Amino acid sequence: MTSNLSPAEAREWRLEIEEFNTEYARTLDAGDVEGWAEFFVEDGFYRITARENADAGLPVGLVWCDGKPMLRDRAAAIRKTMVYAPRYMRHMISNVRVTGLEPDGGIAAEANYLILETLMEDETRIFQVGQYRDVFIRGPEGLLLKSRDCVYDSHLIPNDMVYPA
Repeated sequence: MTSNLSPAEAREWRLEIEEFNTEYARTLDAGDVEGWAEFFVEDGFYRITARENADAGLPVGLVWCDGKPMLRDRAAAIRKTMVYAPRYMRHMISNVRVTGLEPDGGIAAEANYLILETLMEDETRIFQVGQYRDVFIRGPEGLLLKSRDCVYDSHLIPNDMVYPA
């Protein structure tokens, strides 16, 4: 999508999106999976998918949450039912680029992400690398995600991918 925003408008949106992404990463890195769902609008969409699938326009995803109730269910499953070793996660989000204004007023943007994982008794490793393909809307209290596609680059992914990207 070619940007239909002026350079000044794109800079203003980029700064706001960078601040949003900083809080998003801080929330996930603190282990607040319940708070993660609150970054989305009620009918928000979240997917983790392979780059080859996204580039081919295929809808398949490793994680697919359509609406805040599904996001909350995923958070509850992570917290209460899934068994996985204790770990620390660190999300690095960079190179935010505002790509344009959607017909419904949403702001389309992209950003690179890197997630590092440290298991309690192991080395730190790269958990996932990819690109967020987002659409934001402004809610009464600031930006919210209408959709976030986490498009990962790796062909091999951890079999314990339970945590949000």
